[in-house]
Amino acid sequence: MTRRVASRTIGIGIGAALAAFAGAAAAAYQWNLAPGVTRSSQGVYDLHNIMMGIILVIFLAVFGVLSYAIYAHRKSRGHQAAQFHENTTVEMIWTVIPFFILITMAWPATKTLLAMRDSSNPDLTVKVTGYQWKWGYDYLKGEGEGISFMSVLATTPDQIYGNAPKSEHYLLEVDNRLVVPVGKKVRLLTTANDVIHSWFVPELGVKQDANPGFVRDTFFRAEREGIYRGQCAELCGKDHGFMPVVVEVVSAEKYAAWVAAQRARMAAAADDPNKKWELAELKARGEKVYGQNCVACHQANGQGVKGAFPALDGSKIVNGPAQGQIALVLAGKPGTAMASFKQLSDTEIAAVITYTRNSWGNKAGDAVQPADVKAQRK
Repeated sequence: MTRRVASRTIGIGIGAALAAFAGAAAAAYQWNLAPGVTRSSQGVYDLHNIMMGIILVIFLAVFGVLSYAIYAHRKSRGHQAAQFHENTTVEMIWTVIPFFILITMAWPATKTLLAMRDSSNPDLTVKVTGYQWKWGYDYLKGEGEGISFMSVLATTPDQIYGNAPKSEHYLLEVDNRLVVPVGKKVRLLTTANDVIHSWFVPELGVKQDANPGFVRDTFFRAEREGIYRGQCAELCGKDHGFMPVVVEVVSAEKYAAWVAAQRARMAAAADDPNKKWELAELKARGEKVYGQNCVACHQANGQGVKGAFPALDGSKIVNGPAQGQIALVLAGKPGTAMASFKQLSDTEIAAVITYTRNSWGNKAGDAVQPADVKAQRK
């Protein structure tokens, strides 16, 4: 009697331990998709569940019939292999049943895809341009029209590769987030400046390729405020893994305040194209532009990466006539990773060129003015 009680107690204890382990495992792992915060993402989530249900039923039916056939019609019981050659009934069955299964799957899939493509009547239109390796945002229509900015990974190389402190989202944080109002339909026009990129934010239910020379469109309408993160989902070069997307969805009041702040910032940052800059001013500003656009390839010390990206320190182009370097920065170099940077302003290009010509071992001693860049811009 005592042994039975002890065995039962041990069994209960093992069962409780297994139950606790299963609960902990369920809490630690999420096997399903996230439902997201838009109707599109919810539609994808529901479609995924429907498809998994159909697949599970097919699997159980096929595996069940197969298992029964192997057991009940085994050779040891005297059964002979059946012949279905040119059996019209069997051929009809294995043609018609899959046909109806495909129709059952195609209907909700088509309905979901059509809903995801309806970008008509947006409240806000934003052009998204992919660059190696950052995103450019231009608010074309709606509240905030005229706002433009670049969005670059905010984490420094020392935080990525070194021991500097870094946040939880250090590979998914940018200096300028795409800010949109909650509950508003946002149409995205995607394109690229150099190679194929892909703008992907799972919780918004959006994944749209950005192809050079083409404009594609998609949309989302976020139903909850929050910060939603994604990445470029197309292998686009060396720093593909450092090209995050961050969308901040805010209330109408916060969005109006953000728009006002952005317009004030743009007005303050607007440069007089006729201004003559001092060498020290251009170098200081150029260092910031270099850190945002050039340091990933040419490195902070200007030495580049041997065999991949040329050094700027001691470069004949950098130390040669300024017109040649301006032309290279504006047009890029086909067949290499050197893309065009004409999306930068004349002042930014003049500043970064001045910085490279007067940094490290380079001692050009000249100051490239915005007017010089403007004269060569096509």
